[in-house]
Amino acid sequence: MGDVHLRLYPDECPKTVENFTTHCRNGYYDNLIFHRVIRGFMVQTGDPLGDGTGGQSIWGREFEDEFHKSLRHDRPFTLSMANAGPNTNGSQFFITTVATPWLDNKHTVFGRVVKGMDVVHVGILLPPSRD
Repeated sequence: MGDVHLRLYPDECPKTVENFTTHCRNGYYDNLIFHRVIRGFMVQTGDPLGDGTGGQSIWGREFEDEFHKSLRHDRPFTLSMANAGPNTNGSQFFITTVATPWLDNKHTVFGRVVKGMDVVHVGILLPPSRD
């Protein structure tokens, strides 16, 4: 499908960015599908099982949220951690396709898409595939 280029915020979210970049460097996210796609909202990936039930952090356990007042879900193409509640971050993340302010202080914003928005939109249009 193509590459998505991101601007990350390591000063504001050091653990989240460390987890994400380490997984990227180690190939953890290679060839994963967008397993959760909600048009007009977001695309989610980061689960090696491909069904939303898998994945873990680089530490092998959940890690805490890192909310920062300057990082909000205030625009499309916001990169944020998926979780199952407070302080349950692992490997799954999502990219919004619209502003989603109701997610502020519930999901850690740790980056923005700066190039490859078309790839995100293609992810919305195509069904998940492991091919």
